[in-house]
Amino acid sequence: MKRSLFATVFVLLASAAFAQADAGDPKLKSIDALGFGPDGLLLIGDSKSAAVVTVDTGDVRETTWNKAGIANIDQLLAAKLGLTAKDIQITKVVVNPASRKAYIAIRSMKIKQDVILTIDGAGKVAEFSLENVKFNRYPLNTGDKGLKVLTGIAWAGDRILVASQVNTTFESRVFSIVPGAKGDPCSSFSTETFHTGHNAVETKAPLRTIMSYEDAGKRFVIGSFTCTPIVRYPLTDVQPGAQLKGSSVVELGHGNAPREMFVYEKDGKKYILMGCLRMARFHKTNPVGPSPYWACKVDHDLLKETTKVNKNALWRFNPRTGKASKSETDRATIAQEFFGVQYMDRLDSARALTIREEKGGLALRVLQLP
Repeated sequence: MKRSLFATVFVLLASAAFAQADAGDPKLKSIDALGFGPDGLLLIGDSKSAAVVTVDTGDVRETTWNKAGIANIDQLLAAKLGLTAKDIQITKVVVNPASRKAYIAIRSMKIKQDVILTIDGAGKVAEFSLENVKFNRYPLNTGDKGLKVLTGIAWAGDRILVASQVNTTFESRVFSIVPGAKGDPCSSFSTETFHTGHNAVETKAPLRTIMSYEDAGKRFVIGSFTCTPIVRYPLTDVQPGAQLKGSSVVELGHGNAPREMFVYEKDGKKYILMGCLRMARFHKTNPVGPSPYWACKVDHDLLKETTKVNKNALWRFNPRTGKASKSETDRATIAQEFFGVQYMDRLDSARALTIREEKGGLALRVLQLP
């Protein structure tokens, strides 16, 4: 009975995400964060408008992904827009879990305009037009000093979570949007975290990637910022405007910037796969591997940690030492197959869709999850 009631409530909350939608063109000024909610609901973070827009894509028919890879994907995407590869910047890549179709945010460097292209399992590229869609717009109250950038977006059961950097003392702020809520559906809180790698409390670094997490009936935001701790922030009973203290549960190392992360299961155990970029001066003097782009496989159970946190948090295992030191753990290790991967998302239970560096440019590759 409890399971049925929970399922009913979830469906009602998810349905609210589509309620009272406008029709037409949401007139986005930028696409800086991209994600998916239930039933093909596309989540878009528009930094220039200081807003989140949700779009009912109608893309809910699950398809099979047969294409193992596409060489020179940057050239193919640019050609679709009548441009060359040097004229575009790929900003985000996400997979619609309802259809297994990839949605790619592209920025034209010539006219500074953002568009969304899609790729299906047969390798067909198409433009996702926003001229006539069902959408909802949620303005973000960023205060008098305004917003710097939206950095991450995630669906969390009944709400949208959005990471950002704002112009205040506590620059790292997370917005919580509850579609269909009475009154203002949007609230926010600032984040404060002990940064294990810096041995200091951090309030300014924005979370670069986020996801939701639930344990023993309590809800959390999981995020990471530069130099690269994975941090747990409690969501349950959080009041709007709070300065929320997080717990660093594992440290992935100095000189890295997180790019995206997702959860997957393999052999009955859950893991987090987080893509990172090693900053140029660190890659030059102390590289993680052959490319500054790399990924870390993290034991999902580390999110439950309550004792070894903050100053006592474990560190990613460093293979150069040959043996983990007292503070290092083999529960966070480099995913060797993912060197060179610039963008990634989970494709299905066993595979990731990636765009990675290859000679001559970028290639789309489907990789087995590590």
